[in-house]
Amino acid sequence: MTTAPPDTEVGPLLREWRERRRISQLELALRADSSARHISFVETGRSRPSEDMVLRLAEALDIPVRERNALLVMAGYAPRYAQTPLDAPAMSALRESLDRLLTAYEPYPALVVDGVYGVVAANRGIALLLEGVAERLLVPPVNAMRLTLHPEGLAPRIVNLPEWRADLLAQMERQIALVRSPALRELYEEVAAYPVPERPADTDRPDVREGPGGPGGSASADGRAGGERAAAFALPMRLEHGGRVLSFVSSIATFNTPMDVTVAELAIETFLPADRETAAYLHAHLPP
Repeated sequence: MTTAPPDTEVGPLLREWRERRRISQLELALRADSSARHISFVETGRSRPSEDMVLRLAEALDIPVRERNALLVMAGYAPRYAQTPLDAPAMSALRESLDRLLTAYEPYPALVVDGVYGVVAANRGIALLLEGVAERLLVPPVNAMRLTLHPEGLAPRIVNLPEWRADLLAQMERQIALVRSPALRELYEEVAAYPVPERPADTDRPDVREGPGGPGGSASADGRAGGERAAAFALPMRLEHGGRVLSFVSSIATFNTPMDVTVAELAIETFLPADRETAAYLHAHLPP
């Protein structure tokens, strides 16, 4: 009886994932209900893992769904997870759920992006913030990173752009380290090369106020509202809008235990007001 030769590609890739997670062969074996000896044989190509073992190792290593398919193919098995276009009829219930969720967040800005930050859906709160963005950046396919960091996008109006830009680029670097995506790498190199618009100091721009203004409604130029620092628990995005500076903190949610590559790569990002003044402004200015 002949047997298939042991795979020589999936093993080193599994070892690479294990080293990324900084765990030992023994710890991985315990997580995957295996033995350190078998893990060693798989990683060196001396043993071809079963389909079930590939999936157990991928789960134990928290490997993204798209990469799990790649591991299965390299090991000689069929992909386990579908990649259904979001506009397919089978995704109608998901699309409707996302629309309801985005509407529920209003007036707070919220949007859904895919694995390369392509904007899949957005609510009216996002539309409010995009006033003044160059039209060419709003032509589909729209990309959230381009909208934010492009000199003709939001960048010139982000008061703390150096800090916010550094945080976004670091986020992309972490994602690139997690998934092998040439498209994501290309996007990173593009947006990282954008020139950073120079901004005059806030003290030289007396017409810009923190918050919506009005009696007791303004905040000082250092980002304090009512004597308290806004969003001390997270880095806020401070965005100039309508002669005022709004302050937001970003929250990102993803789907738990997704069974489809498309769904696995979706992320729902919400921009929550970091102070009462920003919240009041959004409630008062939500577009119809």
